[in-house]
Amino acid sequence: MKKVQILILALAAVVVYSCNFTEEIHLQEDGSGKLSINFDGSELMEMAGDQMIQENEKPIDSIISFKDLLEEKKDSIAQLPAEEQAKLKKMEPFNMHMVMNPEEKVMKFDLFSEFTNVNEVNDAFNTFREASLMGPKSQPEQATPMPMSEQSTEVTYSFANNTFSRTSTIIDPELFQQNIDSLQGAEMFLSGSTYTLKYHFPKRVKSTTAQEATFSADGKTLIYEVSFLEMMKDPKLLDIEVELEE
Repeated sequence: MKKVQILILALAAVVVYSCNFTEEIHLQEDGSGKLSINFDGSELMEMAGDQMIQENEKPIDSIISFKDLLEEKKDSIAQLPAEEQAKLKKMEPFNMHMVMNPEEKVMKFDLFSEFTNVNEVNDAFNTFREASLMGPKSQPEQATPMPMSEQSTEVTYSFANNTFSRTSTIIDPELFQQNIDSLQGAEMFLSGSTYTLKYHFPKRVKSTTAQEATFSADGKTLIYEVSFLEMMKDPKLLDIEVELEE
């Protein structure tokens, strides 16, 4: 199996074991907007890039539309259990931009979607992990859906009455504890990894429950960074409520 395939298929593990993520939302006054989750795996590419160069792996810069991919694979998806089909359906609003360049030691992924209501992109981080299993293998058109993994948590967003919230819920405590146990031994490797919320609002922020958040000069952009390891152990670290000025 080529190194590009290995890296893509390993990304679901990478999101548990390494690197920095930024969850960014641009929110409009009518509740519409855009969400993206950015992953920078360039440090991982530093380790694998030389081997990929030796194997003549070509740079990748491509965008996958999961709506188009699910339509293309609809016959095979129809053979899956209804629960699996429902999980795949959640990916439909998203696109993923993948950039991998062994020579430049660059590996970046950006899962993004526009929405008319922010709750349309609930659980985007889990969607990012599922998306990593779907390709590309060597070319975007060869991407193929794979069985969806079980998730122990979910995240919901809401924006109403001038208030935005992000709420995490543990939906499978037993599986969640298994995931926590799997982190043992990885603490040193994960110690420098972060998960950052970067939210752009249509008005100035009046108040927020994230006491350590920082703000842009105009008061409309909130930035809140936590340890990735601590977030995996306690997803509610990223629970946040933001009230905007009238």
